[in-house]
Amino acid sequence: MADVTRRTAGAVDLLRAVGLLADGPVRWGMPVRSARPGVYLVELPAPLAHAPVDLSPVGTWIERVPTLELDGHRPAGKELAQRLASFWLPDQVVLYVGSTAEVIGRRVDELVRTPLGDAAPHAGGGWLKTLRGLDQARVWWAETDAPEEYADALLAAFAQAVDPASAAALHDPTVVVPFANMATPTGLPKDHGITGDLLDPPVAAPRAAPRRVVTLPPGNAVSSELGMAPRTRATGGTRRGPGGAKGSTAGAASSSIEPRRRGATSPTAAQRRAAAPPPPSRQPAAVHVTAEGLLSLREELDDLVRVRRPEIIARVRAARELGDLSENADYEAARKEQSFAEGRIAQLESMIRHATIIQAPSGGDEVVLGSTVLVESPDGEETYTIVGSSEARPAEGRISNTSPIGLALLGHHAGDDVVVRAPVGELHYRIVELR
Repeated sequence: MADVTRRTAGAVDLLRAVGLLADGPVRWGMPVRSARPGVYLVELPAPLAHAPVDLSPVGTWIERVPTLELDGHRPAGKELAQRLASFWLPDQVVLYVGSTAEVIGRRVDELVRTPLGDAAPHAGGGWLKTLRGLDQARVWWAETDAPEEYADALLAAFAQAVDPASAAALHDPTVVVPFANMATPTGLPKDHGITGDLLDPPVAAPRAAPRRVVTLPPGNAVSSELGMAPRTRATGGTRRGPGGAKGSTAGAASSSIEPRRRGATSPTAAQRRAAAPPPPSRQPAAVHVTAEGLLSLREELDDLVRVRRPEIIARVRAARELGDLSENADYEAARKEQSFAEGRIAQLESMIRHATIIQAPSGGDEVVLGSTVLVESPDGEETYTIVGSSEARPAEGRISNTSPIGLALLGHHAGDDVVVRAPVGELHYRIVELR
């Protein structure tokens, strides 16, 4: 990688430093005409001494996302804007470095279209949406079959170009990346204190069952069975020739589609939107856990953040030093492990944030979450504790409330016979005792 001296490093400088040929630029919001994988950079025309954070989108962000917190509390708009501004680098113009293994043009379009606070279609670079004058920003890109590796190299080149005095003034001086990037090439995240800043993606509505079209044999089967008068040419019917072949009639199309009333007009797009069902709720589902289960989740998260993450970052850093990133098996393996760990960290944080403690029932006679149930099963007597899916361990008798057995037992009482519909068939249980 070419040397990048400490100065204002534009997108073209960074791409050249890592050996890529720059393409572009286009203004923010304009199509990027690339149908290949690669990297892309968002930059301002010139450095700005102060962060152009706009309070209006910041306030909307807080209102839209009820889980958003700053340092553990709900922030005011000005407080959150100040925290964002504390990550501004006044001597740099590159605001974001992104990559995609699919299509650059589509990924940049998703970045532009995703509202601040939404998780989809692409939440990366979300901090860009808090800035005034973003319409003046430019997008550069370079096509490559190793986008993730080159994105890492670009971030490393960017950090090399930043003046040490500017880096020291950051809220977190240990992570030197463009304003809208959230982590270093080795995966070390910014310590920005913002949590719960994305809405959970909506649950997809069930797809409507496909319509079944039945072709009737020639004749008046429909009219004879339903007592309807047979359709004629005058009423828009279809005349059939020998062998059931359709004849030409003026009203042939109306045999399967109800004709539009004379003078009727198609609904406008606005009318169709108004008549459409409301979108599904974004309210996240509760995660049911016992107090012990929540403690276990917190301990796992602490181990991942304090122990495993630094170990993986060290392995990624060591693998980077071995040479060509596009053909570096050690680097690829370390990054896969890092991706898995970061995914689990995000999952644990979400589970803890939405946790609902299961209170152990006392003296109740109905099977509920938290109940321990003694049952007679085809294999003899067994004891089950009904827990949330996050702490289900069937081998230890802790079964999920959404499992076939757990779901069948809920709501029943001692002495009840319960039928469990499992993949192997119907299983019969008798509830002996609730403990």
